[in-house]
Order: sequence, then structure tokens, then C-alpha cells
Amino acid sequence: MRKHFGLLLSFLVMFIATVFSTAASAQSEGSIAVLLPDSASSARWEADDRRFLSAAFDAAGVDYTIVNAEGDASAQISQAEQAITNGAKVLLMVNLDSGSGAAIIETARAAGVKVIDYDRLTIEGPGADFYVSFDNESVGRLQGEGLIAAVDAAALEKPVRVAVLNGSPTDNNATLFKNGYDGAINPLFDSGDWVKVADQSVPDWDNQQALVIFEQILTAEGGNVDAAIAANDGLASSVIAALSNQGLPYIPVTGQDATVGGIQNILAGRQSMTVYKAIKAEAEAAAALAVALLKGEDTSMLVTGSVNNGTNDVPAALLTPVSVTKDNIAETVIADGFRTWAEICVGEFAEFCPADAM
Repeated sequence: MRKHFGLLLSFLVMFIATVFSTAASAQSEGSIAVLLPDSASSARWEADDRRFLSAAFDAAGVDYTIVNAEGDASAQISQAEQAITNGAKVLLMVNLDSGSGAAIIETARAAGVKVIDYDRLTIEGPGADFYVSFDNESVGRLQGEGLIAAVDAAALEKPVRVAVLNGSPTDNNATLFKNGYDGAINPLFDSGDWVKVADQSVPDWDNQQALVIFEQILTAEGGNVDAAIAANDGLASSVIAALSNQGLPYIPVTGQDATVGGIQNILAGRQSMTVYKAIKAEAEAAAALAVALLKGEDTSMLVTGSVNNGTNDVPAALLTPVSVTKDNIAETVIADGFRTWAEICVGEFAEFCPADAM
């Protein structure tokens, strides 16, 4: 009996030691912290990126946190510092500007924490450890080509008067988008077929500021604006609202992010196109990289190349964007499960949906 008790006691001691050892190992592994930028510039950050990243991390069984700086760069720096204090070993960051992004990277590097630039590249300082995004010049090129197609389809009288509404001047992505669409549309300006009536950036991608800016453009031009580049769906909605406020007809206008609102506006004929960036694939690629870094695993198979941030070549995973018009909504965002007819075909937009959508 005493012998059996001794064996049982030994087993219990070994079991408890194993439990504590496993717990200690998990604790030492640390966690992943996601730093989102805001919820105002685009619905994607909270509606899409958060859910896809959460699902990927849950499937991997790792500890993680997701916070949102709501447009405050100082708050994002504080969130990063707190995450590192709390044991984060990997930061997945969408910077609000490259200056604050570089400060976060410097703090993380000093603490031995890896940083992944997610969607936006930090172009100040030595750069992050990795970058996961889309080919953003291709995004802009699709927007430029989309506007050209929409203008041609509308058979607008030449010269076509075009306004350009760029994203935030502090966001490197906005620069890349502009490089892309300028490459597509500048030949039309050079030829005289198009006339550029305005070319303005929108601070912080702020939709309300975009509304004011575009209303001012319309006023200055006496309402004589035939088409517009808008760098994302939020800015496109501001263009649409400005036209409506001044009692003007809708014009060809681009977008990006394939938001619910953007798809609804396309179906209703208020917006010409959007760019679908498969955010689920982007989030899963970033999550896989973050998990590998957390666990000290090989990352070579998770990158597709590199991107220079102005100082260093940053290992990168770049995905391919897709142009979405009224004609291919079902084959793209619906087929991928990124959007559903149920969330799109509501209220006034139900009448614009396909008969078999519901």
C-alpha cells in the first residue's frame, strides 16, 4: 500500500511539474500584439482585418491582443510600449505615419521584439523586420485604368475635366497608389484629352475633410467636374455626397477596399469601381509570419521578395489586387466570401441587387 502510495505521489509530482513547465514555456513564448490605426478612414480595419487576424491567431492557438489607436499616433506608441511590457514578442503594426512607426520599431528592436509592417510600409528609419501588403502601385494602376474605362463608357465630351483626390500625405501607401494611377492617367492629361482641375491630398484619409475639399473643388469649378480619382471607398463616398449636396449628377469615380458601402455605391451607379484587396489572405499571410516569428520558426517560405523602405530592403509578402466593377462583384468579393449579398442588399440598395442575390 505504502509502495503504491509512493508511486502515486511520484506520478502527481511529475504531472504537476509538467503542467507548470508547459505553462512556463507558453509564458516565455510571449504573445503577438496587433496595432490597428483607426476606424474612421476605412471600415476595413475593424470590420475585416480584426476578424480575420483573430480567426488566424485563434486557429494557431497563440496569445494575442488587438488594439486600435483611433487615429492618435501618440496613443499607438503607448499601445506598443504597453504590449511589449505585457510580454509581446511580435508587433503587427499599421502605422499612422512613418515617424511614429519608426519610433515604435526602434522601441521594439531595443527590447528584442520583431515588427511586421502590415499593409503600410514605414519609410523612416531602418524599417521593420517584415512587410505584408499588396502591390500598391498596382492598386493605383487599377484605379487609373478603371477611371479611363468608366469615362470611355460614359462617352464624355473632351476635354474631360478630372479631379484627383489622394489619400493621406503621411501614408506611404497613398504615395504608391498615386504613382500607380498617375502612370495610367497622365498620358491623357498630356494629350489634352483630359484636364486636371484639382489634385489634392486628404489629411489622415478623413472622409469629412474629403467632403469639404471636394465641395470646394466643385464650387471653384462651377460644378464642372466630369470625373474623379478617389483613393479609397471612403473618399469616393465623400465625392458622391458632395455631388448630391450640390444637386449635381453622379460622375465616374474610383475607390478601393471593396467596402460594403463601396459595393453598394457601385451597384447603385454612383461609383465606377473599387479595388478588392483580399484582406483575408493578407491577414492570414501576416498571421502566419507573426506566429512563425513567435515560435522561432523558419520564415523563408512566407516571403515573396523584398521592398526598399528608403534605407534597407525589407523582406516582404506582397499579394495581388483585383479590380471590381458592377459586372464582376459576384465572381470576386461574393465568391470569396469577403462580402455577402445579405449585407449589401439592404435598405435603398436592395432594388439594385441581382434577382437571385437573396
